[in-house]
Amino acid sequence: MDDADVSKQIHQMVQFILQEAEEKANEISISAEEEFNIEKLQLVEAEKRKIRQEYERKEKQVEIRKKIEYSMQLNASRIKVLQAQDDLVSSMKESAAKELLHVSHHHHILNITHHHRAYKHLLEELIVQSLLRLKEPAVLLRCREEDVHVVESVLESAQEEYAAKENVHPPNVVVDTEVYLPPAPSDEHPDHGRYCSGGVVLASIDGKIVCENTLDARLDVAFRKNLPEIRKSLYGQVAA
Repeated sequence: MDDADVSKQIHQMVQFILQEAEEKANEISISAEEEFNIEKLQLVEAEKRKIRQEYERKEKQVEIRKKIEYSMQLNASRIKVLQAQDDLVSSMKESAAKELLHVSHHHHILNITHHHRAYKHLLEELIVQSLLRLKEPAVLLRCREEDVHVVESVLESAQEEYAAKENVHPPNVVVDTEVYLPPAPSDEHPDHGRYCSGGVVLASIDGKIVCENTLDARLDVAFRKNLPEIRKSLYGQVAA
């Protein structure tokens, strides 16, 4: 084999090697492109997921805020309704308290009236009821200063009625002329502080047992007892 043949063969081998290298380079380039595209697609999808998740998170936050705002508005509305109901009930009690003043007020205007007789009889019943609750042989009685003469006029009768019901001796009832129950409110002395619409308070001599039988105390008891029915009548259901 001469030099020309050797040179030709070497050239062919070089061309073959170069061709294989080029093909291999192309394969590597294509593979790298495919891997790049796959990785790029994965990154794009990952970013899309992140965006969707962030959107869903913010959407949930918006929904939660809406629910919280709705709940707050609903609670505020309920509170307003309950406050309006309480205001109405309170105004009814205030009206009833004002009516109580008429029970004990008229006997100071006229000497002998129907109201005077009714209040006088009521005081006697309140004293008897208080004595029956206390069941003490001696008690201290307090009333408004303006009611002292009425209380004294019915005291003996009340003692005898109690004694007859309990089959005991009439109790010793001491009318307190040093400490009186608060007076009724008036234009000169409005009811900003303590006041009493009438009635009596009886206590054992040692002060350990007290029976508050004022008109105001009885109104409070009656109002608390009948509050469910009052609410039912006003609003159609018994409030808790």
